Amino acid sequence: MTARVVAIDGPAGSGKSTLAERMARALGLPYVNTGLMYRAVTLRALREGVDLDDGPALALVARGIRFDLSSRFSPHTILIDGTPPSPDLVDPEVEVNVSTVSRHPEVRAVLRDEQRRLGSDGAVMEGRDIGSVVFPDAAVKILLVAAPDERAARRVRERSESAPSDGAVPASIGARPTPDVAEALAIRDALDERVNPLVPPSDAVLLDTTGRDPDEVLREALAIARERLEASGA
Repeated sequence: MTARVVAIDGPAGSGKSTLAERMARALGLPYVNTGLMYRAVTLRALREGVDLDDGPALALVARGIRFDLSSRFSPHTILIDGTPPSPDLVDPEVEVNVSTVSRHPEVRAVLRDEQRRLGSDGAVMEGRDIGSVVFPDAAVKILLVAAPDERAARRVRERSESAPSDGAVPASIGARPTPDVAEALAIRDALDERVNPLVPPSDAVLLDTTGRDPDEVLREALAIARERLEASGA
């Protein structure tokens, strides 16, 4: 059993970032947003003109990026080449292409190893395959889901806010989705399902965040996490 790893998986806009960051703070663990790692590779590849269909070349890009955890922030959060994640990581061009980059097994292998290194001493880690691939022996596995219209609304809100000082991409709710955003999310879902199907581990706890207050979701998730961490002896 991996000590003190909380794996939070789910589709885009399900509330992973909001929940994971708050759980990390409450549990005194680092917060690792693995989606930002794939976005960092995508952004670097676009800037360097790397062919997005060339898996080995993209893996070289991934290996050339340094990922660390910073103790300057609470919770400890990811740094990319020594700096907090840039708002450029949520640019439309990155959004459109990140699924293409992440479909390559060579890229996933590089980032999987990095994610395991970052979480080796414990972390709250969010993504799509944390509990099934990255840390299949995680002490806590939670799968978040939400209705498509609510997920789209969250994406609108995310993109309308600037990144805070700790570099985490906010995952607030409350904005009304436009048809363009809803369509883009549907396309992203389809791409993600082809690239990295969301297959929940049999021991994951399902939490539906549709229409639920983030504080309520946090309370339930923390109760689950604390019970499982105690049971595992982590």
